[in-house]
Amino acid sequence: MAAWTVGAIHRRRMVVTVAAAALLISASACGDDSKDSTSSTETTSAAATKKLDSALTQKLDAAIDKAIGEAGIPGAIVGISGPDGQYVYTTGVSDKSTKEPMKPDFYHRIGSVTKTFTVTGVLQLVDEGKVGVDDPISKYIDGVPNGENITLRQLAEMRSGLASYSASDAFVKDLLTDPKRSFTPKELLDYAFALPNMFAPGADFFYSNTNLILLGLVIEKISGQMLPDYVKEHITKPLGMDHTIFPTDATFPEPHAQGYTVQTLDNKEAIASDWNPSWGWAAGAMISTLEDLQKWAPALGTGKLLKPETQTDRLKVVALPGKPAGDGYGMGIFNIGGWVGHNGSLPGYQTVCVYLPEKQTSLIIEINTDEDYQGHEPSSIVATAVTEILSPDHVYTLGTPTTDPPK
Repeated sequence: MAAWTVGAIHRRRMVVTVAAAALLISASACGDDSKDSTSSTETTSAAATKKLDSALTQKLDAAIDKAIGEAGIPGAIVGISGPDGQYVYTTGVSDKSTKEPMKPDFYHRIGSVTKTFTVTGVLQLVDEGKVGVDDPISKYIDGVPNGENITLRQLAEMRSGLASYSASDAFVKDLLTDPKRSFTPKELLDYAFALPNMFAPGADFFYSNTNLILLGLVIEKISGQMLPDYVKEHITKPLGMDHTIFPTDATFPEPHAQGYTVQTLDNKEAIASDWNPSWGWAAGAMISTLEDLQKWAPALGTGKLLKPETQTDRLKVVALPGKPAGDGYGMGIFNIGGWVGHNGSLPGYQTVCVYLPEKQTSLIIEINTDEDYQGHEPSSIVATAVTEILSPDHVYTLGTPTTDPPK
């Protein structure tokens, strides 16, 4: 079974999973001389003026600082928004060379959080009666191995059995040889379809980016719009997410942090800020900000853009071995400890974007590295530290990533 995240090389394979993937670790811990840690005195414009309790704020500040120090995370942006108040905290550096601090208005590559937008788009088409969630993918896209038996639901739930193109040695070589090159959806599918299917549709769970490329193509075929245009018109614009974009090249608006990765051919740390995310496309190419993600997390968690019955169906998770009851993966969304949403990992950047329905509270975490620490994804380390204090009955935890390549 694959681990969950958006973009980690594993034994020279790029594994775009949901939340954890084994990486070579770089000793990049920030010492006190390289960290500028400050609590924000103002919330984002979308948030209310009420602040979290000062005692709770101090505990959160300390926990986040400890987590990024231990995990060697250069910098972090953390936002909490809910009835109990607002909290924005930035710590560490956005650039190791200049020691410039992280700032809450930075643009950020959100990796697999993109999947939540793509699947929302498909489900909007379901609500409009234009597609059926249990339709076979072969009804819309030709050439999918066993496509007549793979449904849109199974693609969204990661139960299609299709191999991930990011597990292709040929893909990884092509990407890392020239990380600034552009990939088309067809090229990505060619890498995937050269690999054998992993299991019969619905028989198991395997996190595969290939699934989302197909769903993105369904949106384009049925809507008649390019996927970035569809997402803007039907999702981000209605929610007032004016700083969320779906790039088609290496475009990365300023300001943003430098992103650090060891996903390189020589396993040496590199800055990935200008790498082209086209290889992620519908699975992981998008860019957003803290302010916009604080709008998206509750909209995603409550199904604001979907019919209630569709949202209920979406949140029915596939239970995973070794995870507590209730935890699992639904249609382009997961439930971890009661927190629903998604995370993302692209070379140089990781994101957690989740919502706790019980407390009507959102948690956003953005960090500028994807380098694992002791086998754990750094964004998950921060999320666990925050939720142990914020919601001790609902702790965000993800297991140690697999050390085996995808089978």
